[in-house]
Amino acid sequence: MTEAVEYRAYRRVEEARAKGRPTGRDYIDNLISNFTEFHGDRRFGDDAAVVSGIGRLRNMPITVIATDKGRTTKEKVAHNFGSPHPEGYRKALRQMKLAEKFHRPVLCIVDTAGAYPGIGAEERGQAQAIAENLMAMMSLKTPVISLFIGEGGSGGALALAVADRVFMMENAVYSVISPEGCASILWKDAKKMKEAAECLKLTAQDLMALGVAERVISEPENFREETRQAKQVYYRLEDLLYEEFQWLRKKSEEELLAQRYERFRKFGRPDSEQRADCQAGQ
Repeated sequence: MTEAVEYRAYRRVEEARAKGRPTGRDYIDNLISNFTEFHGDRRFGDDAAVVSGIGRLRNMPITVIATDKGRTTKEKVAHNFGSPHPEGYRKALRQMKLAEKFHRPVLCIVDTAGAYPGIGAEERGQAQAIAENLMAMMSLKTPVISLFIGEGGSGGALALAVADRVFMMENAVYSVISPEGCASILWKDAKKMKEAAECLKLTAQDLMALGVAERVISEPENFREETRQAKQVYYRLEDLLYEEFQWLRKKSEEELLAQRYERFRKFGRPDSEQRADCQAGQ
């Protein structure tokens, strides 16, 4: 594995984690008008790591669910650094069911290192909450698009990504495990995270080639501030989302569900040579 290739994937990981990168709330503020946020899961409480509500994408009523890491240190702590508790996923599921009832499409905006693994979260059924989302989203009778804007970590991201289409920002990543965690398991050395990042095929470009993502959205060189270039990204993204939702809404419920099922059935796999290169000890 060459030095250039080694750094290619991990540079994307670093960019996805970069300080000042737009958060889920930033995307809502720039894409959705008349946004009204809803709170709580009707079982335990409200999880600030998941922001959900209704608004309009241009003139189209839409339900939006976003994981949000927060901007300032105070916000990051309040949002648990974007790692949802089970009540966050149950809040998201409640909004999805309401969207289905009122025939609103669903936009999920994903940016999380993973679901929160704390004792309290496990006691309140973290794994079950994620599993219920996976099952419900596969049969949700309304169009769903998931947009990855930064990190997409493991089941915490997948719980909001069983969608008809997956869009990824150019420097977003999506993986079953972090490069550091993967390197610790495979090579017993977290310092080999760059090699692990390449093996995981976690970049937007890799995932599009594998059929896991349908579109990669280009970013300006510094996508961290409210610049003219950043605004242009939001305008283009608004166009793409609106057009895709309009296309999906033309499909019957039966056609929509059948195509969603087939989408997951035909996901690509790395070839045998790539798998061999990534085996432990190589």
